[in-house]
Amino acid sequence: MAEAQTKTGGCHCGAIRFAADVDLTQTVECNCSHCAMKGFVLTAVPAAALRVQSGEEKLTEYRFNTKKIAHLFCSLCGVQPFSRGEGPDGSKMAMVNVRCLENVDLGALSPMHFDGNSR
Repeated sequence: MAEAQTKTGGCHCGAIRFAADVDLTQTVECNCSHCAMKGFVLTAVPAAALRVQSGEEKLTEYRFNTKKIAHLFCSLCGVQPFSRGEGPDGSKMAMVNVRCLENVDLGALSPMHFDGNSR
């Protein structure tokens, strides 16, 4: 596993800005109904590794299925930069939408397939 690097990102309109310590060798493409429709490439981080710099008050929450994950999106432009929830061990975590990070070459990534559609 590679060492985490700090990346910055945000939503389309810029209302939401964040920094996250991410390991881009550990990315996922999930085929659940939500992720597939939105075309997410995600990476998991501990909750403390995601720092919202501005716009927390502009985030709107969407939950579905088991309602365990808070899918957070900008109330102005609709982009979902990350979600918050708990890992299998109960620890607080976040899933960062890699497409919302700056200066990331998506073509250089090798996302693992996750079968969320069968869960």
